[in-house]
Amino acid sequence: METERVEHLEEQIAQWRGYMRHGRAINSPDREGLERQLRDQVASLVDVGLEFDEAFLVAVKRIGEFDTSSERFGRERADRAWKQLARVSDATRRPGVSARTEFLVVVGLAVAAALAIKAPGFFGFELLGDDDGFYFRNLSLFVLPFLAGYYAWKRGLDATALRWLAPFFIAAAVFANMYPFTTSGATEVLTAIHLPIFLWLVVGVAYVGGEWRASSRRMDFVRFSGELFIYYVLIAAGGGVLTALTVGLFDAIGLDIDRLAESWLLPCGALGAVIIGAWLVEAKQGVVENMAPVLTRVFTPLFAVALLAFLATLIWTRNGIDVEREALIGFDLLLVLVLGLLLYSVSARDQETPPDVFDVLQMVLVISALVIDVIALGAIAGRISEFGFSANKVAALGENLILLVNLVWSAWLYFRFLRRRGSLVALERWQTGYLPVYGVWSAVVVVGFPPIFGYA
Repeated sequence: METERVEHLEEQIAQWRGYMRHGRAINSPDREGLERQLRDQVASLVDVGLEFDEAFLVAVKRIGEFDTSSERFGRERADRAWKQLARVSDATRRPGVSARTEFLVVVGLAVAAALAIKAPGFFGFELLGDDDGFYFRNLSLFVLPFLAGYYAWKRGLDATALRWLAPFFIAAAVFANMYPFTTSGATEVLTAIHLPIFLWLVVGVAYVGGEWRASSRRMDFVRFSGELFIYYVLIAAGGGVLTALTVGLFDAIGLDIDRLAESWLLPCGALGAVIIGAWLVEAKQGVVENMAPVLTRVFTPLFAVALLAFLATLIWTRNGIDVEREALIGFDLLLVLVLGLLLYSVSARDQETPPDVFDVLQMVLVISALVIDVIALGAIAGRISEFGFSANKVAALGENLILLVNLVWSAWLYFRFLRRRGSLVALERWQTGYLPVYGVWSAVVVVGFPPIFGYA
């Protein structure tokens, strides 16, 4: 057992040595000197009782205080254990706050979010009436400010940071409600779709504790987003079953509570579950962090086969792509899912492992998505040239161009990795650095499209 641990330590030091050789042009004697320091640090830490893995991680961090390349290795290129260690500090409770206090804060915010969707009813807006457009546009505003508030409190953001965050939510509420939208019009629907995207990135700023410039912290937020989605689906499935059983029980004794379920249980539960899900992700990160890479491994080949089958059918039948709004939204969601699978697989794998069959599948998936995006762009451009501009077509054109740029450069970076001429760190940085582009485009759609297209 001791021999295995020593061999594992030697593998980790070999990875560190390879990174130092690749990541920074320093003389061999300098590298040897740093390696001696690293080994001495590991030996001294093991002597005081640390395990080999723990000793290696701490030693790398200490060496990083004197050498920036080693510091980058500790942050970006160590194995998965380092990433989990780096995230533990973020997942812990706020200093000086007990678990019970944090739980009460979470429950209070969840209740506030649940009741927020009922508050407009006091001003005449009916949730199940003719005010669907109002609730559709403002849905994210009923819950995301509370989620941002939770992380602002948890990360201990100061008043200056809060003054930067609050105006975004205030501006979102203004632009979502001041325009004279046509009921169920294109610009109203586009606002309802893009506003949550923009506000989610604002939540991200609170989540990373104001460290938005750090690529590693943006990656943490991407992971959190995927993990929250998994938790939310599980909570929603359980809540749906509970609601159906409750309605059935009351129906068995002659009481119809369908209206109560539709107006209270479902909407309030759906919003409150967002806060609870976020808290569960923080409290149980290790469970979902193991689940997300497994799901990525399962769905990557399935998505690749599905996209290839779609392209083959498209070529065989020579049918054009439907450029109606619902179809375009579906295509964009598909492309975003592909990018999400790519980013999760990159973040979950050992950066020093050479390319394998799964990486080839990832490349096939990205190339297939890229081809589909080009075909969709051609169809959109054709409809615009034939029928002119509209809010839906311009929004779809912009979104697909943004996704095209992302896919093209991602494909190039992955190709370089497959040829062993680049690293996946560059791909991860590209993906996380591209996130603000989505936020800027969403803001343009929400603020600019309604007046430009006459609120239609």
